[in-house]
Amino acid sequence: VQLQASGGGLVQAGGSLRLSCAASGLELSEYAIGWFRQAPGKEREGVSYISGDGGRTLYADSVEGRFASSRDNAKNTGYLELNDLKPEDTAVYYCATTAIIHPTLTAPFYRYWGQGTQVTVSS
Repeated sequence: VQLQASGGGLVQAGGSLRLSCAASGLELSEYAIGWFRQAPGKEREGVSYISGDGGRTLYADSVEGRFASSRDNAKNTGYLELNDLKPEDTAVYYCATTAIIHPTLTAPFYRYWGQGTQVTVSS
């Protein structure tokens, strides 16, 4: 199983990015996708969850209304739209999958993890 996160980059405050999470070796529709981030010197933070069918989402308070999860199961890919970015959003962003049905941003519930993509927001 592999998860490949991509789409990170350097953006000015107020800008947007779209992250992708391409999965191989598993049927992504059977798993929820979580997005997490970790900034230097800080603990890993769960930012979003989207259920296998895309019908349920959950967001951290820090990104609610600015970030949006989506997925295309036909392409075995999940997405995270990052809008109105702030310098405090700077972090390495990871995607992960879980078979847990109820929405969760708790990392130990996630089994497979991607390698991360860097998002840097300048002020």
